[in-house]
Amino acid sequence: MVREGPAEPPPPPKSYPAEKARGGEIILRTTTRKAIFIAGLVGAVLLGLLIVFFAR
Repeated sequence: MVREGPAEPPPPPKSYPAEKARGGEIILRTTTRKAIFIAGLVGAVLLGLLIVFFAR
């Protein structure tokens, strides 16, 4: 297949207002969701400590 002319440049990226691009809020409405979120944070910290401990 042969091109007839030069390739078109890609369209410019759409701009997004900074007010909308800022970090979202974490919505933890139920006790179960709160517990899962906290358990995930604690698990990440424990995993990091275990990696440091066993790397020695």
